[in-house]
Amino acid sequence: MKSSKRVAIIGAGPMGLSIAYELTKKGIIADLYESDDRVGGMTATFDFNGIEIERYYHFHCLTDYDYFNLLKELGISDSVKWSYTKMGFWFKNKLQDWGSPQALISFKGIGPVIKIRYAIHAFYSSKLKNWHALDLIDGKTWIKKWIGRKAYNFFWKSLFDYKFYNYSSEISAAWIWSRIHRLSKSRKNIFTEKLGYLEGGSSVFLKAISDKIIESGGTINLSSNVSKVVVNDRKTRGIEVNGKFIDYENVISTIPIPLVPFLVKEFNNDTKRLYQQIDNIGVACVIFKLKKKVSKYFWVNINDEEYMIPGFVEYSNLVQGYPNIVYVPYYMPTSDSRFSGADKDLIKNAKDCLMKINFTLLESDFLESKVSRYKFAQPIARKEFLKSLPPYRTEIKGFWAADTSYYYPEDRGISESVGFGKKIARELLDTI
Repeated sequence: MKSSKRVAIIGAGPMGLSIAYELTKKGIIADLYESDDRVGGMTATFDFNGIEIERYYHFHCLTDYDYFNLLKELGISDSVKWSYTKMGFWFKNKLQDWGSPQALISFKGIGPVIKIRYAIHAFYSSKLKNWHALDLIDGKTWIKKWIGRKAYNFFWKSLFDYKFYNYSSEISAAWIWSRIHRLSKSRKNIFTEKLGYLEGGSSVFLKAISDKIIESGGTINLSSNVSKVVVNDRKTRGIEVNGKFIDYENVISTIPIPLVPFLVKEFNNDTKRLYQQIDNIGVACVIFKLKKKVSKYFWVNINDEEYMIPGFVEYSNLVQGYPNIVYVPYYMPTSDSRFSGADKDLIKNAKDCLMKINFTLLESDFLESKVSRYKFAQPIARKEFLKSLPPYRTEIKGFWAADTSYYYPEDRGISESVGFGKKIARELLDTI
C-alpha cells in the first residue's frame, strides 16, 4: 500500500489504539509502535499472582460516553458493571464518611460555617458548565475564596501538597473544577455515588480493540522503540524504529509531550520552548493484596502529614468479586529520592499508613505487594494551559503529537483518550 495510505502511531495506550481503530475502519492501515511489551500505557495490566490487574487504577463515570460508545462498537458493552461506592476521609486520626450532603452534615471536627461554605462551593461546581473564567486563576485562590483558608487546610491542602509539590500554587482552577464536576455527574442522586468498571478489567477492552485493529489490516508492534521521526524539507518521511527506517508520510505521536522534541529535531526554537515548558509529576503506585478490607470506602482522602499520601483507593470496594486490593499512589517529582528509591521503603510507609487508619490490620494481613512507576503520570495544568500547548497538528507536515495534556480541563481518563483519539483520526482522514 502507498505510504500515504499507511499511518504510523507511536504509543499504544488508549489514545493510540483509538486512533488506529478509527483509521482502520476507514480503510487506512495503522501501524502501532509501542516501546513496552504490552499495549495499554497507564491502563496496561499485569499478573498480580493470579489476578490480571491494572498497574494504575481506573474507574468510569456515568458521563464517559465516548468510552461506552466504543465498547458498544466492539461488542463488549455488557461487560460494564456499576457499583454504589462511598468516599471516606482520614481527618484528625479519625476515618469518616465523605462526599455526600449527609456526610458533610455529620462530619466531626469542623464548624457549621465551614460546612455551609463547603456545600455552596460543591453545589456551584456541580452546576457550572462554562469553565473558561476558571482557566484564568489558580486553584488554591479559587478554593480559598469560596470555603476559606481554614477549610482549605482541612480538605484540600494535602491533595495540593502531596500531588503537586512545588507546583501546587500554579494549578488551574479549571482543572480542579473538572474533577469535582465529573464526579458530581456520576451520582444516582445527590446522596448516592455510582461508578463503573469493566468486568474482567481493562485487558478486556485492550484485547477487543487490538483484535479489531489487526483484523482490519493494522499492526501492533511491541517492544518497538521509535527513536526518530525522519523529516525532509519540513515534511514527514518516516520513522526509525529499533534502528530501521520505515517509510510513512503521516506519523502520530501519543507519547508524553516532553519527549516529542527528542523524536523531531527539526522543530523551530519557539515550538521547542512550548514542548519544554510542559511539566509532569511522576507516580510510584503501591498495590496491595490483603486478607481483609481496610475500609468500606472506594476512595479515602488523607490529611496526615506523617505519610505524605493524598489518599488511597480500595479497588475491591468497586469491583465485585475481587480479593481485597488497595492502591496507594505516591505522586512526586521524579527528582524526589523516593521515586528512584527502594520499593520496600514505599511499601513500608504505605503499610504503616493503612495500619494506622485500620488498627486491626496486622503485618500478616498483607499478602502481596507491587510498585509501579511512571515518570509522566500527571501533566501540570497551569492557568491558561491550552494556550501554552503546541498545536497537535504540528508545523511538520504529516506529523501530529498529543498526549493527555490536550484533554484539559478534564483529567486523564480512558474516555477522554478515546474521544480525543477519534478527533485526531477524523482530522487526519480529511488530509489523506
